[in-house]
Amino acid sequence: MENIGHWIDGAQVSGSGRTADVYNPATGEVQAKVALASASDLDRAVQAAAAAQPKWEATNPQRRARVLMKFVDLLNRDMDKLAEALSREHGKTLPDAAGDVQRGLEVVEFCIGAPHHLKGEFTDSAGPGIDMYSMRQALGVTAGITPFNFPAMIPMWMFAPAIAAGNAFILKPSERDPSVPMMLVELLEEAGLPKGILQVVNGDKEVVDAILDHPVIQSVGFVGSTPIAAYIYERASAQGKRAQCFGGAKNHMIIMPDADMEQAADALVGAGYGAAGERCMAISVAVPVGDETADRLIAALAPKVEALKVGPYSSGKDVDFGPVVTAAAKDNILGLIQSGKDAGAKAVVDGSKMSVQGYEDGFFVGPVLFDHVTKDMDIYTKEIFGPVLSCVRAADYEEALGLAMDHEYGNGTAIFTRDGDAARDFAKRVNVGMVGVNVPIPVPLAYHTFGGWKKSMFGDLNQHGPDAFKFYTRTKTVTARWPSGIKEGGEFSIPVME
Repeated sequence: MENIGHWIDGAQVSGSGRTADVYNPATGEVQAKVALASASDLDRAVQAAAAAQPKWEATNPQRRARVLMKFVDLLNRDMDKLAEALSREHGKTLPDAAGDVQRGLEVVEFCIGAPHHLKGEFTDSAGPGIDMYSMRQALGVTAGITPFNFPAMIPMWMFAPAIAAGNAFILKPSERDPSVPMMLVELLEEAGLPKGILQVVNGDKEVVDAILDHPVIQSVGFVGSTPIAAYIYERASAQGKRAQCFGGAKNHMIIMPDADMEQAADALVGAGYGAAGERCMAISVAVPVGDETADRLIAALAPKVEALKVGPYSSGKDVDFGPVVTAAAKDNILGLIQSGKDAGAKAVVDGSKMSVQGYEDGFFVGPVLFDHVTKDMDIYTKEIFGPVLSCVRAADYEEALGLAMDHEYGNGTAIFTRDGDAARDFAKRVNVGMVGVNVPIPVPLAYHTFGGWKKSMFGDLNQHGPDAFKFYTRTKTVTARWPSGIKEGGEFSIPVME
Protein backbone atom coordinates (compact mmCIF):
# COMPACT_ATOMS: atom_id res chain seq x y z
CA MET A 1 0.00 0.00 0.00
CA GLU A 2 1.27 3.45 -0.93
CA ASN A 3 2.32 5.82 1.84
CA ILE A 4 1.99 9.53 1.04
CA GLY A 5 4.00 11.90 3.20
CA HIS A 6 4.66 15.64 3.07
CA TRP A 7 6.92 17.63 0.73
CA ILE A 8 9.26 19.70 2.87
CA ASP A 9 12.48 21.39 1.79
CA GLY A 10 12.69 19.53 -1.50
CA ALA A 11 11.94 15.98 -0.35
CA GLN A 12 9.09 13.74 0.72
CA VAL A 13 9.09 13.13 4.49
CA SER A 14 6.87 10.99 6.71
CA GLY A 15 6.24 13.49 9.49
CA SER A 16 4.70 12.91 12.91
CA GLY A 17 3.46 9.35 12.38
CA ARG A 18 -0.30 9.99 12.37
CA THR A 19 -2.01 8.82 9.16
CA ALA A 20 -5.42 8.70 7.49
CA ASP A 21 -6.89 6.34 4.91
CA VAL A 22 -7.20 7.36 1.27
CA TYR A 23 -10.07 5.54 -0.46
CA ASN A 24 -10.83 4.53 -4.00
CA PRO A 25 -14.39 5.96 -4.17
CA ALA A 26 -15.39 3.51 -6.91
CA THR A 27 -14.60 0.40 -4.85
CA GLY A 28 -14.78 1.68 -1.29
CA GLU A 29 -11.35 0.19 -0.62
CA VAL A 30 -8.43 1.85 1.14
CA GLN A 31 -5.73 2.38 -1.49
CA ALA A 32 -3.15 4.50 0.40
CA LYS A 33 -2.20 6.03 3.72
CA VAL A 34 -1.55 9.77 3.96
CA ALA A 35 0.50 11.38 6.70
CA LEU A 36 -1.21 13.93 8.96
CA ALA A 37 1.10 16.78 9.90
CA SER A 38 1.64 18.07 13.40
CA ALA A 39 2.43 21.65 14.38
CA SER A 40 6.12 20.71 14.47
CA ASP A 41 5.93 19.34 10.90
CA LEU A 42 4.40 22.63 9.80
CA ASP A 43 7.06 24.64 11.61
CA ARG A 44 9.74 22.68 9.79
CA ALA A 45 8.13 23.61 6.48
CA VAL A 46 7.76 27.25 7.51
CA GLN A 47 11.41 27.51 8.51
CA ALA A 48 12.50 26.08 5.15
CA ALA A 49 10.16 28.46 3.34
CA ALA A 50 11.38 31.48 5.30
CA ALA A 51 14.98 30.59 4.50
CA ALA A 52 14.35 30.18 0.76
CA GLN A 53 11.95 33.07 0.14
CA PRO A 54 14.25 36.14 0.22
CA LYS A 55 16.47 34.81 -2.58
CA TRP A 56 13.39 33.86 -4.62
CA GLU A 57 11.89 37.33 -4.19
CA ALA A 58 15.23 38.84 -5.25
CA THR A 59 15.05 36.79 -8.49
CA ASN A 60 13.67 39.09 -11.14
CA PRO A 61 10.03 38.49 -12.15
CA GLN A 62 10.92 37.45 -15.67
CA ARG A 63 13.10 34.60 -14.43
CA ARG A 64 10.40 33.52 -11.99
CA ALA A 65 7.98 33.51 -14.93
CA ARG A 66 10.32 31.23 -16.90
CA VAL A 67 9.95 28.58 -14.19
CA LEU A 68 6.18 28.75 -14.64
CA MET A 69 6.60 28.50 -18.44
CA LYS A 70 8.55 25.27 -17.98
CA PHE A 71 5.94 24.08 -15.47
CA VAL A 72 3.20 24.51 -18.10
CA ASP A 73 5.21 22.33 -20.49
CA LEU A 74 5.53 19.64 -17.82
CA LEU A 75 1.82 19.79 -16.97
CA ASN A 76 0.98 19.17 -20.61
CA ARG A 77 3.52 16.35 -20.77
CA ASP A 78 2.03 14.60 -17.73
CA MET A 79 -1.63 15.51 -18.27
CA ASP A 80 -2.78 11.89 -18.63
CA LYS A 81 -0.81 10.75 -15.58
CA LEU A 82 -2.21 13.59 -13.46
CA ALA A 83 -5.78 12.94 -14.63
CA GLU A 84 -5.54 9.23 -13.85
CA ALA A 85 -4.20 9.85 -10.33
CA LEU A 86 -6.90 12.45 -9.73
CA SER A 87 -9.69 10.16 -10.92
CA ARG A 88 -8.42 7.24 -8.85
CA GLU A 89 -8.67 9.23 -5.60
CA HIS A 90 -11.53 11.63 -6.30
CA GLY A 91 -13.75 9.46 -8.50
CA LYS A 92 -14.45 11.96 -11.29
CA THR A 93 -14.20 10.83 -14.91
CA LEU A 94 -10.92 11.13 -16.80
CA PRO A 95 -12.12 13.98 -19.09
CA ASP A 96 -13.38 15.88 -16.05
CA ALA A 97 -10.09 15.24 -14.23
CA ALA A 98 -8.12 16.53 -17.23
CA GLY A 99 -10.34 19.62 -17.18
CA ASP A 100 -9.47 20.10 -13.51
CA VAL A 101 -5.78 20.21 -14.43
CA GLN A 102 -6.40 22.38 -17.50
CA ARG A 103 -8.27 25.11 -15.62
CA GLY A 104 -5.40 25.28 -13.14
CA LEU A 105 -2.87 25.37 -15.96
CA GLU A 106 -4.65 28.39 -17.46
CA VAL A 107 -4.09 30.36 -14.25
CA VAL A 108 -0.40 29.40 -14.36
CA GLU A 109 -0.30 30.76 -17.92
CA PHE A 110 -1.82 34.03 -16.71
CA CYS A 111 0.81 34.24 -13.97
CA ILE A 112 3.59 34.01 -16.53
CA GLY A 113 2.69 37.68 -17.08
CA ALA A 114 3.96 38.49 -13.56
CA PRO A 115 6.49 41.09 -14.81
CA HIS A 116 3.53 43.13 -16.06
CA HIS A 117 1.16 42.45 -13.14
CA LEU A 118 3.78 43.49 -10.57
CA LYS A 119 4.56 46.87 -12.11
CA GLY A 120 4.02 49.87 -9.85
CA GLU A 121 3.05 53.46 -10.66
CA PHE A 122 5.22 56.55 -11.16
CA THR A 123 4.49 60.27 -11.04
CA ASP A 124 7.20 62.61 -12.31
CA SER A 125 7.43 66.02 -10.56
CA ALA A 126 4.59 65.42 -8.12
CA GLY A 127 6.00 68.50 -6.35
CA PRO A 128 9.06 70.75 -6.73
CA GLY A 129 11.83 68.29 -7.42
CA ILE A 130 9.71 65.46 -6.00
CA ASP A 131 8.90 62.15 -7.68
CA MET A 132 6.48 59.55 -6.37
CA TYR A 133 6.39 55.88 -7.20
CA SER A 134 4.94 52.65 -5.84
CA MET A 135 6.19 49.10 -5.83
CA ARG A 136 4.48 45.78 -5.15
CA GLN A 137 6.44 43.56 -2.79
CA ALA A 138 5.91 39.94 -1.76
CA LEU A 139 4.33 39.13 1.60
CA GLY A 140 6.88 36.43 2.48
CA VAL A 141 5.56 33.01 3.52
CA THR A 142 1.96 32.36 2.45
CA ALA A 143 -0.36 29.35 2.76
CA GLY A 144 -3.43 27.76 1.20
CA ILE A 145 -5.97 25.18 2.40
CA THR A 146 -7.67 23.52 -0.55
CA PRO A 147 -10.67 21.17 -0.98
CA PHE A 148 -11.06 17.65 -2.30
CA ASN A 149 -13.25 18.49 -5.29
CA PHE A 150 -10.54 20.24 -7.35
CA PRO A 151 -7.21 18.83 -6.13
CA ALA A 152 -5.28 20.22 -9.11
CA MET A 153 -7.10 23.41 -10.12
CA ILE A 154 -7.55 25.20 -6.81
CA PRO A 155 -3.99 24.60 -5.53
CA MET A 156 -2.71 26.11 -8.79
CA TRP A 157 -5.12 29.02 -8.45
CA MET A 158 -3.40 29.80 -5.14
CA PHE A 159 0.26 28.89 -5.43
CA ALA A 160 0.86 30.09 -9.00
CA PRO A 161 0.26 33.81 -8.32
CA ALA A 162 1.84 33.53 -4.87
CA ILE A 163 5.17 32.21 -6.12
CA ALA A 164 5.08 34.36 -9.29
CA ALA A 165 4.90 37.38 -6.97
CA GLY A 166 7.99 36.21 -5.07
CA ASN A 167 6.43 34.48 -2.07
CA ALA A 168 7.02 31.03 -0.64
CA PHE A 169 3.85 28.96 -0.38
CA ILE A 170 2.76 26.15 1.95
CA LEU A 171 -0.09 24.04 0.59
CA LYS A 172 -2.42 22.03 2.85
CA PRO A 173 -4.51 20.01 0.37
CA SER A 174 -7.42 17.74 1.20
CA GLU A 175 -6.33 14.52 2.85
CA ARG A 176 -8.99 12.71 0.81
CA ASP A 177 -7.10 12.98 -2.51
CA PRO A 178 -3.50 14.04 -1.78
CA SER A 179 -1.54 12.49 -4.66
CA VAL A 180 -1.94 15.19 -7.32
CA PRO A 181 -0.72 18.08 -5.12
CA MET A 182 2.40 16.05 -4.36
CA MET A 183 2.89 15.48 -8.10
CA LEU A 184 2.50 19.20 -8.79
CA VAL A 185 5.26 20.25 -6.40
CA GLU A 186 7.61 17.68 -7.90
CA LEU A 187 6.88 19.03 -11.39
CA LEU A 188 7.52 22.60 -10.26
CA GLU A 189 10.87 21.68 -8.80
CA GLU A 190 11.68 19.83 -12.03
CA ALA A 191 10.84 23.11 -13.79
CA GLY A 192 13.48 24.89 -11.73
CA LEU A 193 11.64 26.14 -8.65
CA PRO A 194 14.08 26.28 -5.71
CA LYS A 195 13.35 23.86 -2.90
CA GLY A 196 11.45 25.42 -0.03
CA ILE A 197 9.39 27.78 -2.19
CA LEU A 198 6.44 25.39 -2.60
CA GLN A 199 5.83 22.80 0.09
CA VAL A 200 2.98 20.42 0.90
CA VAL A 201 1.84 19.48 4.40
CA ASN A 202 -0.99 16.97 4.46
CA GLY A 203 -3.23 16.88 7.48
CA ASP A 204 -6.42 17.66 9.35
CA LYS A 205 -7.61 20.35 11.77
CA GLU A 206 -4.41 20.11 13.83
CA VAL A 207 -2.24 21.45 11.02
CA VAL A 208 -4.93 23.89 9.83
CA ASP A 209 -4.96 25.56 13.24
CA ALA A 210 -1.16 25.55 13.26
CA ILE A 211 -1.20 27.39 9.92
CA LEU A 212 -3.67 29.96 11.23
CA ASP A 213 -1.60 30.59 14.36
CA HIS A 214 1.94 30.51 12.95
CA PRO A 215 3.44 34.00 13.23
CA VAL A 216 5.62 33.70 10.11
CA ILE A 217 2.75 32.91 7.73
CA GLN A 218 1.41 36.17 6.34
CA SER A 219 -1.68 35.11 4.40
CA VAL A 220 -4.11 32.21 4.14
CA GLY A 221 -6.38 31.15 1.28
CA PHE A 222 -9.20 28.66 1.74
CA VAL A 223 -11.92 26.94 -0.30
CA GLY A 224 -14.52 24.71 1.38
CA SER A 225 -17.74 24.90 3.37
CA THR A 226 -19.12 28.19 4.69
CA PRO A 227 -18.82 27.35 8.42
CA ILE A 228 -15.15 26.45 8.01
CA ALA A 229 -14.52 29.46 5.73
CA ALA A 230 -15.94 31.77 8.42
CA TYR A 231 -13.84 30.05 11.11
CA ILE A 232 -10.62 30.31 9.12
CA TYR A 233 -11.26 33.94 8.13
CA GLU A 234 -11.97 35.00 11.71
CA ARG A 235 -9.04 33.12 13.25
CA ALA A 236 -6.55 34.16 10.56
CA SER A 237 -7.68 37.79 10.72
CA ALA A 238 -7.38 37.78 14.51
CA GLN A 239 -3.73 36.75 14.03
CA GLY A 240 -3.17 39.69 11.66
CA LYS A 241 -3.04 37.57 8.52
CA ARG A 242 -4.50 38.49 5.18
CA ALA A 243 -7.24 35.96 4.32
CA GLN A 244 -9.49 35.06 1.39
CA CYS A 245 -11.95 32.29 2.24
CA PHE A 246 -14.50 30.84 -0.17
CA GLY A 247 -17.47 28.93 1.20
CA GLY A 248 -20.61 27.13 0.09
CA ALA A 249 -23.04 27.74 -2.73
CA LYS A 250 -26.60 27.20 -3.89
CA ASN A 251 -26.57 28.25 -7.51
CA HIS A 252 -29.85 29.11 -9.24
CA MET A 253 -30.52 28.94 -12.97
CA ILE A 254 -33.51 31.00 -14.11
CA ILE A 255 -35.34 29.67 -17.17
CA MET A 256 -37.52 32.28 -18.87
CA PRO A 257 -40.57 31.30 -20.99
CA ASP A 258 -38.77 32.31 -24.20
CA ALA A 259 -35.71 30.10 -23.53
CA ASP A 260 -34.83 27.20 -25.79
CA MET A 261 -35.94 24.33 -23.55
CA GLU A 262 -33.67 21.72 -25.13
CA GLN A 263 -30.70 24.01 -24.71
CA ALA A 264 -31.68 24.80 -21.12
CA ALA A 265 -32.20 21.10 -20.31
CA ASP A 266 -28.81 20.16 -21.76
CA ALA A 267 -27.19 22.93 -19.73
CA LEU A 268 -28.84 21.75 -16.53
CA VAL A 269 -27.77 18.15 -17.04
CA GLY A 270 -24.12 19.10 -17.39
CA ALA A 271 -24.13 21.81 -14.73
CA GLY A 272 -26.21 19.87 -12.21
CA TYR A 273 -24.78 16.38 -12.49
CA GLY A 274 -21.23 16.78 -13.78
CA ALA A 275 -18.60 15.58 -11.28
CA ALA A 276 -21.53 14.05 -9.31
CA GLY A 277 -22.54 17.59 -8.33
CA GLU A 278 -19.36 18.06 -6.27
CA ARG A 279 -18.66 21.54 -7.61
CA CYS A 280 -19.11 24.85 -5.83
CA MET A 281 -20.38 26.25 -9.15
CA ALA A 282 -22.79 23.38 -9.88
CA ILE A 283 -26.37 24.41 -10.66
CA SER A 284 -28.46 22.82 -7.93
CA VAL A 285 -31.66 24.86 -8.35
CA ALA A 286 -33.61 25.27 -11.61
CA VAL A 287 -36.14 28.11 -11.50
CA PRO A 288 -38.56 27.99 -14.43
CA VAL A 289 -40.79 31.07 -14.72
CA GLY A 290 -44.43 30.01 -14.94
CA ASP A 291 -46.02 26.56 -14.68
CA GLU A 292 -46.12 26.13 -18.45
CA THR A 293 -42.37 26.77 -18.64
CA ALA A 294 -41.81 24.37 -15.75
CA ASP A 295 -43.82 21.60 -17.37
CA ARG A 296 -41.93 22.01 -20.65
CA LEU A 297 -38.61 22.05 -18.83
CA ILE A 298 -39.33 18.88 -16.81
CA ALA A 299 -40.56 17.12 -19.95
CA ALA A 300 -37.28 17.94 -21.72
CA LEU A 301 -35.07 17.36 -18.69
CA ALA A 302 -36.33 14.11 -17.15
CA PRO A 303 -35.38 11.78 -20.06
CA LYS A 304 -31.89 13.29 -20.18
CA VAL A 305 -31.40 12.74 -16.45
CA GLU A 306 -32.70 9.18 -16.65
CA ALA A 307 -30.23 8.45 -19.46
CA LEU A 308 -27.16 9.51 -17.48
CA LYS A 309 -24.53 6.78 -17.08
CA VAL A 310 -22.88 6.40 -13.70
CA GLY A 311 -19.80 4.29 -13.09
CA PRO A 312 -16.08 4.20 -12.24
CA TYR A 313 -13.70 6.37 -14.26
CA SER A 314 -12.01 3.20 -15.53
CA SER A 315 -15.18 2.26 -17.45
CA GLY A 316 -14.25 4.61 -20.28
CA LYS A 317 -15.55 7.79 -21.86
CA ASP A 318 -19.21 6.67 -21.88
CA VAL A 319 -19.52 7.36 -18.13
CA ASP A 320 -21.12 10.74 -17.36
CA PHE A 321 -20.12 10.92 -13.71
CA GLY A 322 -18.60 8.73 -11.03
CA PRO A 323 -18.97 8.19 -7.28
CA VAL A 324 -18.93 10.83 -4.59
CA VAL A 325 -15.74 11.13 -2.60
CA THR A 326 -16.48 9.26 0.66
CA ALA A 327 -19.04 7.03 2.35
CA ALA A 328 -19.87 9.90 4.71
CA ALA A 329 -20.60 12.19 1.75
CA LYS A 330 -22.87 9.53 0.26
CA ASP A 331 -24.77 9.13 3.53
CA ASN A 332 -25.25 12.90 3.84
CA ILE A 333 -26.58 13.17 0.29
CA LEU A 334 -28.98 10.25 0.74
CA GLY A 335 -30.24 11.78 3.97
CA LEU A 336 -31.03 15.06 2.24
CA ILE A 337 -32.74 13.24 -0.63
CA GLN A 338 -34.99 11.47 1.87
CA SER A 339 -35.73 14.76 3.60
CA GLY A 340 -36.92 16.17 0.27
CA LYS A 341 -39.29 13.27 -0.22
CA ASP A 342 -40.56 13.57 3.35
CA ALA A 343 -41.18 17.31 2.86
CA GLY A 344 -43.36 16.69 -0.19
CA ALA A 345 -41.06 17.33 -3.14
CA LYS A 346 -41.78 15.17 -6.19
CA ALA A 347 -38.90 12.88 -7.17
CA VAL A 348 -39.30 12.90 -10.96
CA VAL A 349 -36.10 10.88 -11.32
CA ASP A 350 -34.82 8.96 -8.30
CA GLY A 351 -31.40 7.33 -8.59
CA SER A 352 -30.79 7.30 -4.86
CA LYS A 353 -30.92 3.50 -4.63
CA MET A 354 -28.76 2.93 -7.68
CA SER A 355 -25.98 0.31 -7.49
CA VAL A 356 -23.16 -0.23 -9.99
CA GLN A 357 -22.62 -3.88 -10.83
CA GLY A 358 -19.23 -5.05 -9.67
CA TYR A 359 -18.77 -1.90 -7.57
CA GLU A 360 -21.45 -2.42 -4.95
CA ASP A 361 -19.20 -1.08 -2.18
CA GLY A 362 -18.41 2.12 -4.09
CA PHE A 363 -19.75 5.52 -3.06
CA PHE A 364 -22.20 5.90 -5.94
CA VAL A 365 -25.33 8.03 -5.90
CA GLY A 366 -27.50 8.06 -9.01
CA PRO A 367 -29.02 11.26 -10.42
CA VAL A 368 -32.05 12.71 -8.64
CA LEU A 369 -34.43 15.33 -10.07
CA PHE A 370 -36.97 16.96 -7.76
CA ASP A 371 -39.93 19.09 -8.87
CA HIS A 372 -42.27 21.25 -6.77
CA VAL A 373 -39.50 22.10 -4.29
CA THR A 374 -40.24 24.98 -1.95
CA LYS A 375 -37.77 27.34 -0.36
CA ASP A 376 -38.39 26.06 3.19
CA MET A 377 -37.13 22.55 2.36
CA ASP A 378 -33.66 21.41 3.40
CA ILE A 379 -32.90 20.33 -0.16
CA TYR A 380 -33.29 24.00 -1.12
CA THR A 381 -31.64 25.75 1.81
CA LYS A 382 -28.63 23.44 2.21
CA GLU A 383 -25.71 22.76 -0.11
CA ILE A 384 -26.12 19.07 -1.02
CA PHE A 385 -22.88 18.69 -3.00
CA GLY A 386 -24.23 15.68 -4.84
CA PRO A 387 -26.08 14.75 -8.07
CA VAL A 388 -29.38 16.33 -7.00
CA LEU A 389 -31.23 19.03 -8.94
CA SER A 390 -34.24 20.82 -7.42
CA CYS A 391 -36.87 22.56 -9.52
CA VAL A 392 -38.47 25.55 -7.75
CA ARG A 393 -41.32 27.01 -9.78
CA ALA A 394 -41.65 30.81 -9.85
CA ALA A 395 -44.83 32.63 -10.85
CA ASP A 396 -42.97 35.47 -12.60
CA TYR A 397 -39.55 36.95 -13.25
CA GLU A 398 -39.48 39.03 -10.06
CA GLU A 399 -40.14 35.97 -7.91
CA ALA A 400 -37.40 34.05 -9.72
CA LEU A 401 -34.94 36.90 -9.24
CA GLY A 402 -35.90 37.11 -5.58
CA LEU A 403 -35.10 33.45 -4.98
CA ALA A 404 -31.50 33.95 -6.07
CA MET A 405 -31.20 37.26 -4.22
CA ASP A 406 -32.73 36.09 -0.94
CA HIS A 407 -30.63 32.93 -0.55
CA GLU A 408 -27.75 33.19 1.92
CA TYR A 409 -25.25 31.99 -0.67
CA GLY A 410 -24.17 34.11 -3.62
CA ASN A 411 -21.54 32.20 -5.56
CA GLY A 412 -22.91 31.77 -9.09
CA THR A 413 -26.18 32.10 -10.98
CA ALA A 414 -27.44 32.00 -14.55
CA ILE A 415 -30.38 33.04 -16.70
CA PHE A 416 -31.51 31.37 -19.92
CA THR A 417 -33.49 33.66 -22.20
CA ARG A 418 -33.61 35.23 -25.66
CA ASP A 419 -34.64 38.58 -24.13
CA GLY A 420 -31.69 40.95 -23.90
CA ASP A 421 -33.54 43.33 -21.58
CA ALA A 422 -34.31 40.54 -19.10
CA ALA A 423 -30.72 39.28 -19.21
CA ARG A 424 -29.31 42.77 -18.70
CA ASP A 425 -31.66 43.49 -15.80
CA PHE A 426 -30.83 40.16 -14.16
CA ALA A 427 -27.06 40.62 -14.49
CA LYS A 428 -27.26 44.13 -13.04
CA ARG A 429 -29.63 43.48 -10.13
CA VAL A 430 -28.80 40.00 -8.83
CA ASN A 431 -26.57 40.06 -5.72
CA VAL A 432 -24.40 37.13 -6.77
CA GLY A 433 -20.70 37.26 -7.58
CA MET A 434 -20.63 35.39 -10.92
CA VAL A 435 -23.46 35.55 -13.47
CA GLY A 436 -24.04 33.53 -16.64
CA VAL A 437 -26.27 34.59 -19.51
CA ASN A 438 -27.13 31.38 -21.37
CA VAL A 439 -24.00 29.97 -19.70
CA PRO A 440 -24.84 27.59 -16.83
CA ILE A 441 -21.49 27.55 -15.01
CA PRO A 442 -20.05 31.07 -15.30
CA VAL A 443 -16.52 30.37 -14.04
CA PRO A 444 -14.44 33.28 -15.33
CA LEU A 445 -11.32 32.66 -17.37
CA ALA A 446 -7.96 33.10 -15.70
CA TYR A 447 -7.54 36.79 -16.55
CA HIS A 448 -10.77 37.73 -14.72
CA THR A 449 -11.40 37.07 -11.04
CA PHE A 450 -13.38 34.29 -9.37
CA GLY A 451 -15.42 34.96 -6.25
CA GLY A 452 -18.88 34.89 -4.74
CA TRP A 453 -20.86 37.26 -2.55
CA LYS A 454 -22.75 36.93 0.74
CA LYS A 455 -21.87 33.78 2.72
CA SER A 456 -19.99 32.31 -0.24
CA MET A 457 -16.93 34.49 0.32
CA PHE A 458 -15.10 36.06 3.26
CA GLY A 459 -12.45 38.63 2.40
CA ASP A 460 -11.86 41.57 0.09
CA LEU A 461 -10.05 40.07 -2.91
CA ASN A 462 -11.05 37.26 -5.27
CA GLN A 463 -9.08 34.35 -6.68
CA HIS A 464 -6.94 34.54 -9.83
CA GLY A 465 -6.94 37.43 -12.30
CA PRO A 466 -5.61 40.85 -11.18
CA ASP A 467 -6.90 40.36 -7.63
CA ALA A 468 -4.49 37.47 -7.09
CA PHE A 469 -1.42 39.67 -7.45
CA LYS A 470 -2.99 42.26 -5.15
CA PHE A 471 -3.66 39.59 -2.54
CA TYR A 472 -0.14 38.14 -2.58
CA THR A 473 1.67 41.49 -2.50
CA ARG A 474 1.58 44.73 -0.54
CA THR A 475 2.11 48.19 -1.95
CA LYS A 476 4.93 50.45 -0.85
CA THR A 477 4.81 54.10 -1.94
CA VAL A 478 8.02 56.15 -2.14
CA THR A 479 8.23 59.96 -2.19
CA ALA A 480 11.71 61.03 -3.33
CA ARG A 481 13.44 64.41 -3.49
CA TRP A 482 17.13 64.93 -4.19
CA PRO A 483 19.39 67.69 -2.73
CA SER A 484 18.96 70.07 -5.67
CA GLY A 485 15.25 70.35 -4.88
CA ILE A 486 15.56 70.86 -1.10
CA LYS A 487 15.08 74.32 0.40
CA GLU A 488 17.37 75.58 3.14
CA GLY A 489 16.00 75.45 6.68
CA GLY A 490 13.71 73.00 8.45
CA GLU A 491 10.05 72.45 7.65
CA PHE A 492 7.73 72.45 10.67
CA SER A 493 4.31 72.25 8.98
CA ILE A 494 2.84 69.27 7.26
CA PRO A 495 4.40 68.91 3.78
CA VAL A 496 2.18 70.08 0.92
CA MET A 497 2.71 70.03 -2.82
CA GLU A 498 3.22 73.58 -4.12
